[in-house]
Amino acid sequence: MSTTFTPVTDDIAAYIEQLFSAEDDVLRSLRAEADARGMPAIHISGAQGAVLQVLLRAIGARRVLELGSLGGYSAITMARALPPDGKVVCLEINPDYCTFIEQQAVRAGLGSVIEVRCGAALDLLRAMPAEPLFDAAFIDADKPTYPLYFEECYRRIRSGGLIIADNTLAWGHIVETEPSFEPRNVRALQEYNRLVATHPGVRAALIPSGDGMTVAIKLA
Repeated sequence: MSTTFTPVTDDIAAYIEQLFSAEDDVLRSLRAEADARGMPAIHISGAQGAVLQVLLRAIGARRVLELGSLGGYSAITMARALPPDGKVVCLEINPDYCTFIEQQAVRAGLGSVIEVRCGAALDLLRAMPAEPLFDAAFIDADKPTYPLYFEECYRRIRSGGLIIADNTLAWGHIVETEPSFEPRNVRALQEYNRLVATHPGVRAALIPSGDGMTVAIKLA
């Protein structure tokens, strides 16, 4: 048994993307249009999309909550892993992005599956009723609020559901005691990983895909 990680070189990353990507022409077009509009190029990768789809299918997810949706790339990716009557509820603060997501969802044939709520994710979360519960939540919004997002999502996820957070390797700076890059964000991600790793109500693992995805399953 090896206790070391195989470094993910550029060649290995390209190999993974070639074989295990969830990206198709629709998502490539979305990514290109988002770039043309000057939106940040921070969508998940196709390989990360495949990870999300496997996780959602594994738990039989029907209702998914997304915090921070940008251009809708991950929302469309996740919606494709749900049954026809499934729902992805997107919480996005930027009104222009909200409109873009709705347009892209219709273009992808998922207009009835993807629901966009425009506003600050934490405010929208706290305004939600306690039920119906969600099967999974995907956190990819402002990093300083990640710990609070986890607590709010925990209350709204069913037993056996997943809370998945992106960027939890903090652009390669997660182990730094004095972060040299975006220290506020890095410290928040460090706090998030500690919180999830020690929370008595979940079992968690960090998947080193892309910039890291911390996955927690709610135990009860």
